[in-house]
Amino acid sequence: MSDAGPTAVLPRRPLTVGELLDAAVLLLRDQARVLLPLAVALALAEQAVLYPLRLLAGVHPPGWWPGDEHRFGWYWLLLAAGAGTEAVIIALLGNPAARGGAAALLGRHRAPAELLHGARPGATLLAAGAVGLTVGAAGLAGPAWFVAYGLLGLVVPVLVLDGVPAHRVPGRAVRLAGRVGGRGAAVRLLGYLGWWLVRLGIGLGVPYGLGLLGLFDVSAWALPVAVVAHAAVNALAYPALACLDAVLHLETRMRTEGLDIRLSRAPAGAPEPVLLAAHR
Repeated sequence: MSDAGPTAVLPRRPLTVGELLDAAVLLLRDQARVLLPLAVALALAEQAVLYPLRLLAGVHPPGWWPGDEHRFGWYWLLLAAGAGTEAVIIALLGNPAARGGAAALLGRHRAPAELLHGARPGATLLAAGAVGLTVGAAGLAGPAWFVAYGLLGLVVPVLVLDGVPAHRVPGRAVRLAGRVGGRGAAVRLLGYLGWWLVRLGIGLGVPYGLGLLGLFDVSAWALPVAVVAHAAVNALAYPALACLDAVLHLETRMRTEGLDIRLSRAPAGAPEPVLLAAHR
């Protein structure tokens, strides 16, 4: 694949914010056969995990708004748990997304089977769990969620691609996200906001729209309709956000570490881990 041009998934140069968002979409399209089925399974599992908390919070579809002020504590816990579960899912999807992004940057193509095997799966599970717990705990503190979500998105890409010891991964990920005035964290929050609006619109619009059509009693089917609508849109949003993390990680390294220059000077046939390893 060419290093430049409109069809390149990830050109070998620093990108604008718009180009980063475009690159994430192109990467998702390129790796859809792997990412979308995984995202569907994880999104459905998330709905099952959150269902008991929704009962305790006394919320109802399609809006899931709290109806009893005495259950506001449960509702706040539900919001924090939702923040944690989506952080876990995005991190898990970040493993194949990062590997697909790296292959695209190097002008190579990975088969689906290659993306589903190897690349520190056990460490990825632990890292995703730690990121989810941290983001969920930050969600309990309200505005702290913005900091945690913005800074921790590159943990799995760093773990999978940069070849650094596991104990150094969180610190490196936070430093990368905080470079250039926190550009990486800000772009990640921007991407989340865009997809949050899409998720909100579809999650509310589908049940209300079906109700207006009058094809069946929506009130009786409110729960399954809302669950399916949320799971469907999340199954697209989560891999898109994981792809944004992947391209943001590589672009930040090109912008601040000269990764693009290193790749242009690398000898032919050099293995991928050597090409992408961070200098330590």
